Amino acid sequence: MSDLAIRAYVEDHVEAYLAELTALAEHESPSRDKPRLDALAATIAGRWASLGGIVEIVANPQGGDHIIARFGRPTGQRPSLVLGHFDTVWPVGTLGRMPVRREAGRLHGPGIYDMKASLVLFSAVLEALEATERRLTRPVVALFTSDEEIGSPTSRSLIEQIAAESAHVFVLEPPLADGSLKTARKGVGRFTMTVEGKAAHAGVSPEKGASAIVELAHQILGLQTLNDPAAGTTLNVGLIQGGTTPNVVPAHASAEIDVRAVTRAGAEKVERALSALVAVTPGTRLSVTGGFNRPPMERTEAVAALFEQARRVGRGLGLKLTEGSTGGGSDGNFTAALGVPTLDGLGVEGGGAHADDEHIVIDSFSARASLLADLILEL
Repeated sequence: MSDLAIRAYVEDHVEAYLAELTALAEHESPSRDKPRLDALAATIAGRWASLGGIVEIVANPQGGDHIIARFGRPTGQRPSLVLGHFDTVWPVGTLGRMPVRREAGRLHGPGIYDMKASLVLFSAVLEALEATERRLTRPVVALFTSDEEIGSPTSRSLIEQIAAESAHVFVLEPPLADGSLKTARKGVGRFTMTVEGKAAHAGVSPEKGASAIVELAHQILGLQTLNDPAAGTTLNVGLIQGGTTPNVVPAHASAEIDVRAVTRAGAEKVERALSALVAVTPGTRLSVTGGFNRPPMERTEAVAALFEQARRVGRGLGLKLTEGSTGGGSDGNFTAALGVPTLDGLGVEGGGAHADDEHIVIDSFSARASLLADLILEL
């Protein structure tokens, strides 16, 4: 059968896949809710086992369990890694004000676009390959994790371990707004700046104090010089805290800082600058903790070559694929930083990630399924 038969199969069964997606979206799964995450992991594992996968649920005492599924017979080749997550940013109860609904060719709901549609997309691909009698030319490993939305604190080592054994990585995160695949992502850093001063009565003896807030203000203004948008490096102080009451010179203050960098060199430059900061207000002490929890996903020659292969595959399906970059991070940052060719943004088209209008475009489902299927078959 032709490769277009895969797309036709998915189109013929799209209503069943939308029903499956609705059920997954209605199973709320915030990143820190282990019982709900584990229940969803069991559902996904059962689905993949029914499709012929050898499925492992990776126990995770610190959070939700993770899922690994292996498909295809050993061929002596490194496997393709299909990477995604099933946690969402939405708290339990969101469905009360954001129910799953179908409207004007879109399916709306919390977590649908980012990225429960990708769970169904992968299942649809496996079913279509079986129905069209296509056989995997190399094994496929699927890894879906439970903590991507909070920085992948418990899954990073697992992701890196499996990626290091893989030929390439297909990340089923949503594409860019225009449907483009992602060949670069900024690295993400989280830092905490803490200032310790000395308390004193603000009216009686302010000269005996050392204001932690004044020192923090000096540092925040100084931090702005580290912004270099032209080089892709940005820094944002998003949260500050300090003091006790208005009539006390504050002895403590802190700031939470978000840093983004396009290149590893840019990330290291910011880290060095932050570690070299010193207090300028007499009587105060300054410390900075934290670091980059996601390294930059740089558009290396290997990443560019993988995209060119995907573009060739897309042409055979009548798809005109384009590429782009984004300031947000994903688990693809980890795999690309290892030097493993990584292609991101292979999920279903739509919009509104982390927003009230989160949705997928229904008509894009079969096209993205045929693309993923052919990438798995041909690369």
